[in-house]
Amino acid sequence: MRTANLASGFILIVFGGAMRLWVIPLQIEEGPDGMMSPRLLPRMMVILIVGLSLLLVLSNLRKSALDEGGSPISRGEMLALGKIAAIFAIALILFATTGPLLAGAALVVGALIALGERRPLVLVVMPVALIGGTYLLFYRLLGTAIV
Repeated sequence: MRTANLASGFILIVFGGAMRLWVIPLQIEEGPDGMMSPRLLPRMMVILIVGLSLLLVLSNLRKSALDEGGSPISRGEMLALGKIAAIFAIALILFATTGPLLAGAALVVGALIALGERRPLVLVVMPVALIGGTYLLFYRLLGTAIV
């Protein structure tokens, strides 16, 4: 874990430096006089990222090789992350091809199944309630379309 922390810390420091020196000045214009610059918040966030990355690198440089342990993320957690990512990818494809109704239902049902839900009533009622409630809120109560 120590080497991964060091590598990710150094990569984030390089990334932050590139953002600060080249990307932010090229992509965000300087504001007019008397106004706060639009570059201020991105600069502050990059400085925060670089500072935290330096802290990560320094704290891991002081650790000895004996402190090295196994990964804090279990195999089951990585599999669950992969399942949820696949469900989101399928939902995005369905959204692009068929529209929000089928994509939303696939997202809700897929997530429920991935999390271990097996009761048919819950698998039917949950997407109907969520999608129906969204429909009632936006189309009937607010009188607007979801765009």
